[in-house]
Amino acid sequence: MSGRTGRRPGNPDTREAILAAARTAFAARGFDAASIRAIAGAAGVDPALVHHYFGSKDKLFLAAMNAPIDPARLLPGVLDGDPERIGERLVRAFLAVWDSPAGMAGVALLRSAVTTDWTARLLREFLVTQVLRRVLQHLDADPAELPLRGSLAATQMGGLVLMRYVIRLEPLASTPSETLVTAIGPGVQRYLTGPLDGVFPD
Repeated sequence: MSGRTGRRPGNPDTREAILAAARTAFAARGFDAASIRAIAGAAGVDPALVHHYFGSKDKLFLAAMNAPIDPARLLPGVLDGDPERIGERLVRAFLAVWDSPAGMAGVALLRSAVTTDWTARLLREFLVTQVLRRVLQHLDADPAELPLRGSLAATQMGGLVLMRYVIRLEPLASTPSETLVTAIGPGVQRYLTGPLDGVFPD
């Protein structure tokens, strides 16, 4: 039998070696700059083997950070519809995820990100490249405003998660989801598409 010199064969440790190399690369370089070829080289495997195990760079990233959801499957339902109601749909979908079994993994990830810089970097890359980028490209707003608008919306969503699911502040923690959609959705919508007087130059 022949093989590529210096390459790790497809054994049970290969997948974990790829994931370890991916976590290091994504945390150090970010999602966009980290390449499949470089990750494969660090793991000692052929790039084709990375695609064999994970299919795509996006899927590898989600696996590397143990993401509780795949935004590529969740967000189309949020983005399809009246653009002036996207804030409500985003909050509704967000709450549905965190109220599901996946929410437990999300809480663990958030706790780790607060205390570990490495996890914080991965979570930041996840929010920017997998969530906000997909949402912002559907908005009818000045492209120069989009990064800040997305970040402001994230403060609303992040604060909701922290207070409802981590700190469990009452009565927020036990408030019905649709009540929160009604209360918070318009604020998220304003950050995404509404007027923000004094924030952006005329």
